[in-house]
Amino acid sequence: MKNRLLLILLLSPIFCLAQNSPPENIKILMDSAAKRMTKKPLIHSASIAIVYQGKEFIGHYGELEKGKNNCPDNETIYEIGSLSKTFAGTLAAKAVCEKKLNIDDEIQKYLPENYPNLKYGDQPILVKHLLSHTSGFPNMLPFEANTILADFTNHDTPAKINELYKNYHQKDFLRDLHKVKIDTVPGYKYSYSSAGSQLVAFILEKVYQTKYEKLLTDYVTQNIAMQNTKINLSGQETKKLAVGYHSDNSVITSPMPQLPWGASGNMKSTIPDMVKYIKFQLKNNKIVAESHKTIVKFDNDFSIGYLWNIDTGNKKLGTFYVHHGGVPRSQCYIYIVPKYDLGAFIITNQSGTETAKIMEDALTEIFDKITVMEKNG
Repeated sequence: MKNRLLLILLLSPIFCLAQNSPPENIKILMDSAAKRMTKKPLIHSASIAIVYQGKEFIGHYGELEKGKNNCPDNETIYEIGSLSKTFAGTLAAKAVCEKKLNIDDEIQKYLPENYPNLKYGDQPILVKHLLSHTSGFPNMLPFEANTILADFTNHDTPAKINELYKNYHQKDFLRDLHKVKIDTVPGYKYSYSSAGSQLVAFILEKVYQTKYEKLLTDYVTQNIAMQNTKINLSGQETKKLAVGYHSDNSVITSPMPQLPWGASGNMKSTIPDMVKYIKFQLKNNKIVAESHKTIVKFDNDFSIGYLWNIDTGNKKLGTFYVHHGGVPRSQCYIYIVPKYDLGAFIITNQSGTETAKIMEDALTEIFDKITVMEKNG
């Protein structure tokens, strides 16, 4: 009898661990994945946010500057790069839900002058082509930016981009739009375009008769309670902006320059605000549902919604929504996984050719263990 009691007592902690609700283990998974991540060459720090079954988990790891013991925290402001596009997609979905915008409209309807070049034969570019990266637009305007970014790892690249955009404004973008040549029927061929998302912002300004930055800030503060998410920072906020590193350069890189409208890659945010954004996406209200609708399906695994990538090829995770963000001194990912009521945001203050994969590996490790917990739960 004593031996049976002893065995029960010895096994009790194992049974308790097995019976723990999965969310109680999430922070352990995050810490483990982040520890491996920050041991990689060039990765100084990382911040991870997970929302799972309504519970929030945040972790900050490493040092923003090697040897300075300055770990990021909840007040650290990060450049989130092309995740900015998902916000533009959300605002476009809002305009559609309010019947202020039809994505089947020709973009010419909103342009200040005639652009006969923005069509292929008699096939015009429509708003939905901008939202789905099927317009045939170049990635960046001015065109020189594409040439500079083609040599991304060159240590001079950030400085060249900064110089190029120093005096490049909205009027310059609209001028250069006349130089765009469309060489394929819009709506079919995927060709990632930051210039296209910039034009979405311009169209939203026309629809609402309000500057894009105000549209964005008003919406995220009033509807998502994201008080620390914006395009332009105050002087005080700039002091909290994370330093960052480009490629294998050990010298701190200057922030991304201001782009026309800023909708393609100029937003900044904090980890707690990104948690709010994840929760907003998972609630899937009418606007979010519209933004997640497939506009173009390219194959059985990949579709595009309102500037959201839609992955349907992962049997474990089911259909999920994902976007990568990158500037010359930081990279990040956001994942929205409705099947498990799960969302994730990960960011590091380093930007190189291997950074995206390192972040993907960290999230894959977390997601794989969550799916096992769900299966055994």
